[in-house]
Amino acid sequence: MGSKFRLILTFIFISFSLLSGCSDNSSVDGNTNQRRSQLEIKFLAGSDLGEFCRQIAEKLNETNPKLDNGKQFYLTCDAKGSGDVIGEVVNLTQQLANNAISADDAQFPSIISVDGEIYQNQLIYQVDKIFPGENLIPPITDTPLIVFSPMVFMTTKELAPVLEKLPNIYTALTQYDNYQQLDSQAPPLPIYFVQTAPIRSNSGLQTLVAQFASVSNKQPQDLTIDDITKYQDKVKAIQEKVTRYGASTASLANSMVENGVFWASVGSVYESLVIQANSQPNASQTQYQAVYPKATFSSNIRGIIPNAPWMSAEEKEGAQKVLDFMLTPESQQLAASLGLRPGIPSISLGNKFSSQYGVNPNPNYESYRPPAPEVVEAMLTNWQDYSKKPSQVAVVVDISGSMRGQKITAVQNTLLNYINNLGSKEEIVIITFSDQINPPVIIKGTPEGKNQGIQYISSLQARGGTKLYDSALYARDWLRQNLKPNSINAVLILTDGEDSGSGINLQQLEQELQKSGFNSDERIAFFTVGYGNDGEFNAQALEEIAKINAGYYRKGDPNTIDLVMKNLQLEF
Repeated sequence: MGSKFRLILTFIFISFSLLSGCSDNSSVDGNTNQRRSQLEIKFLAGSDLGEFCRQIAEKLNETNPKLDNGKQFYLTCDAKGSGDVIGEVVNLTQQLANNAISADDAQFPSIISVDGEIYQNQLIYQVDKIFPGENLIPPITDTPLIVFSPMVFMTTKELAPVLEKLPNIYTALTQYDNYQQLDSQAPPLPIYFVQTAPIRSNSGLQTLVAQFASVSNKQPQDLTIDDITKYQDKVKAIQEKVTRYGASTASLANSMVENGVFWASVGSVYESLVIQANSQPNASQTQYQAVYPKATFSSNIRGIIPNAPWMSAEEKEGAQKVLDFMLTPESQQLAASLGLRPGIPSISLGNKFSSQYGVNPNPNYESYRPPAPEVVEAMLTNWQDYSKKPSQVAVVVDISGSMRGQKITAVQNTLLNYINNLGSKEEIVIITFSDQINPPVIIKGTPEGKNQGIQYISSLQARGGTKLYDSALYARDWLRQNLKPNSINAVLILTDGEDSGSGINLQQLEQELQKSGFNSDERIAFFTVGYGNDGEFNAQALEEIAKINAGYYRKGDPNTIDLVMKNLQLEF
């Protein structure tokens, strides 16, 4: 079990290595020369705390904060998925143990937070494996609560009353296909459920744990490794209702708002994101509502100051002053204005916590406690190997002449990682194109299938033109002919050039793709990646192709393409 989970962490480590070059690192005050003489307090935060941390950094740094000895310090915030936070800290800790880096390496964070206590337990557990008994990461009880945001079911105001009547929403997901089956007065809208991928996102992990707790009728802390196998079929039945996974809870909630109920009619997200959805300036938009389960995770976000060799006495003092500043009434009121519940109970919630913004200021729910870390490992392994909804993805790869050299090599390495990360139930079909479209090559997530796929991508050579539109339609048609109704079906296009030589134009392609979109029974999503420098490909055309079928466009280059594709791979 442990070796499989290490593979999952390896996936996170690779992502961290790439993320570290392009992460959202915000320090306010651009006077770099002045900052060089000051002490940096680096806050590595989960994504749900990101905006709060950035605004706190701006306010704190404006005060020119000092240590007790008079030395100035400043705060920077680096926000990413909770899984990536763990990956970064564990990766750096392992390098320290291997003497690959020193304790004074600037990459080490001064303060850490993740978006819930399940991942916080995992952080403690994984670091303790590297330095047993040294307690580099303090226990949860020794870390102050900054803010929290309960996990809720986000749905439309119209559909919320239907879900609120259900004693167990997860059980209902497995038994019914549309809302009218739940309530004769409800519209016959299909039940489309979305959640994030638990290997990278705290909300996805909390959702997975809640599903096991729900079907087993046990408290999460009482679950055992044996329970994972015992209840895996019931969790698999819930996962079969998932129409899209994702790397980010915020992007998932935003996609719900952008794409409507035929993309997803219910999602497992943070309460704060329901508030954000209803805070949009467009008054005519759909109103969303949070449905609170009878038991759920509060998503406690705590400030963790490591008891670690990389923390000097000055750095610990500065980190403590940052946490003290975050816990002042003014800072806690800022958190409430952002839709996060303050960690200090006496702070007023403000007007964001009201029915106007789709939430209950005083929800009545039982707050779940985390399972044992080894049980979480078992859940993640089981999700990868068994309960996760399978996918069938057509990966359309441009191998035209402009891909020669570093580009084709980087794409081959990216495809290698993509293939190696396939789950045992997953498969992709690679369709390469230039001025002709090559026959599809099916690659299964089995050891034999992966070997065949690696042999195929090793033989790729760049030459010829760019029949982009024809290739996109060809991939869609192949999926239609080989559609897997109980899988996530999608097309992922990677190109470095504009279309040349296709028999159809962009408008004709869009008209065709609409026939198999999310208003149809086929629900084939499109994702596009523009590869290379600006101007070398038609970014607008790629964005239009993706948005037609509720996907999205990303840009990549030889240095970032691996990360771009890894994040896309989490969608299905």
